[in-house]
Amino acid sequence: MILAAGRGERMRPLTDHTPKPLLHVGGKPLIVWHIERLRAAGFRHVVINHAHLGEQIEAALGDGAALGVAIDYSREASALETAGGIATALPLIRGEAFAVVNGDIYTDYDFGRLAEPLTWLAAGGDQAHLVMVDNPPQHPNGDFVLEDGRVKSGEQAAESSRLTFSGIGVYRRALFADLRAGEKAPLAPLLRQAMDAARVSGEHYSGRWTDVGTPARLAALDEELRRHAA
Repeated sequence: MILAAGRGERMRPLTDHTPKPLLHVGGKPLIVWHIERLRAAGFRHVVINHAHLGEQIEAALGDGAALGVAIDYSREASALETAGGIATALPLIRGEAFAVVNGDIYTDYDFGRLAEPLTWLAAGGDQAHLVMVDNPPQHPNGDFVLEDGRVKSGEQAAESSRLTFSGIGVYRRALFADLRAGEKAPLAPLLRQAMDAARVSGEHYSGRWTDVGTPARLAALDEELRRHAA
């Protein structure tokens, strides 16, 4: 699943007329980079949720055939936050465990690395698997602690030991069992509850990752990608 329902307030005025996942970097929309890398890793079915200007996403991507995947859309009248969006899209998602990526990041992460946690979670081993990255300048305090392949909330841990959640994860359907479709719900409380039960694994990715949250970051990433492609 690709999360694409956010309004992108920090990206205004760019997102006043274009949904953030369709903003271009390196010659193509952010969301197309994701789809191409998911396809290369063997994923053939993608669910995309949307709200703000979502019709533009459907018009641009269609049924996914041109990109080598099959796309289903979960349409939200207004953004339901991360957990709410996932819970609402569950009828479209195949399998007991599934991968999710935020539509407003850029990364060269190999989604093929998720094959093992997908198998492990489907068998009931954990509730979630999170890809963690080094803390970016705009988020210096991080989110969670990663120790020996396990993710902990780390609320009492030193800030220097925390990493940032990349927005790439694998989840088990049961994590969302208590949520009702169509209702807003954040993801962090569900993850912390699962962490407290020692049911969240993780990995540290040190490759390219950018939270494309502002026009300045978008422009810098676009310039970098075009320079490397030249």
